[in-house]
Amino acid sequence: MGYKLTPAGLAALLDELVTSRRVFGPVRYAGKGRLAGTDLITYGPVKGLADVVWDARTTFSPKEVFFPIKESLFYFSHGEITESALKASEILETVVFIRACDLNAVTRLDKIFLENGPAADNYYARRRQHTHFVLMECQESFPGCFCVSMGTNRATGHQAALRPEGSYYLLQALAEPWLSLGERYGQPADVEPVWVQENSLTVKVPDRVDTSLFQHELWREYSSRCIACGRCTLSCPTCSCFSVQDIFYRDNPERGERRRVWASCQIDGFTDMAGGHKVREDRGERMRFKVLHKIDDFRRRFGINMCVGCGRCEEVCPEYISFARCVNTLSQLMNGGAGA
Repeated sequence: MGYKLTPAGLAALLDELVTSRRVFGPVRYAGKGRLAGTDLITYGPVKGLADVVWDARTTFSPKEVFFPIKESLFYFSHGEITESALKASEILETVVFIRACDLNAVTRLDKIFLENGPAADNYYARRRQHTHFVLMECQESFPGCFCVSMGTNRATGHQAALRPEGSYYLLQALAEPWLSLGERYGQPADVEPVWVQENSLTVKVPDRVDTSLFQHELWREYSSRCIACGRCTLSCPTCSCFSVQDIFYRDNPERGERRRVWASCQIDGFTDMAGGHKVREDRGERMRFKVLHKIDDFRRRFGINMCVGCGRCEEVCPEYISFARCVNTLSQLMNGGAGA
């Protein structure tokens, strides 16, 4: 069903929605950008229509809503172990306003945490089961996006799709509560989702990657340029690496908790092993690992590329390292070219 809503109607719809659900979406934090005098656009709690930012890409992805940066797995005390429980607020149904590329990224995370072994990751699954999505339609591409090349400009798995259209909003309701909300606050209308048809940036993913490229001089560029800050992976909507930490409480060293905390294959120390051995100390090797995992290893296992073409990694990199350029160079090399 489709509905046409006035700004006042959509505002009233959201006012009702937030009374029974947690709602997250792109919001603006004034003066919090990485450059002086700039704002940070990222995912945060939405209390009303005025909070939602429609005309900008977020710096960070929505994954931390259901995959927290820091999460307690269990608590231990004098030999007893107690699994952590969700807070009352975390059990509430959660609605996330999300772009098509990020919704496709959720599909990748689901495969990693729910389909990647004999059992699903319970800590991810218990949050994910309460999380639902509203597609924020992109009527045109943001600078640096290459979602069309990655096939992620279209999406499924959402309860509703929404976009501003002139002085109104158009809602495609696919499930409750959006069918009831649309009926209550909007007028029936023919609504079909709008998808981005082209990006200014085109990326050609190679059909295969030959192992001879593992030692190619291409990676030496990144050995000297990358500073191992990890911004690319922490902003990426599909990166899911974490480390596990045991925390002992100061007041009683026999009590504590085990946590998992976001980590990154690009950060120093990630591959350190007992005895001091470092698996990938060279930063060019780390770049190789990340790129090939995004466009080759993951596809071999799950049949789709891990990268969704959101362009965040390039936007946040202080060294202006281009993931897209690297992939295009690999494609040229595999096709017998000299690279770029």
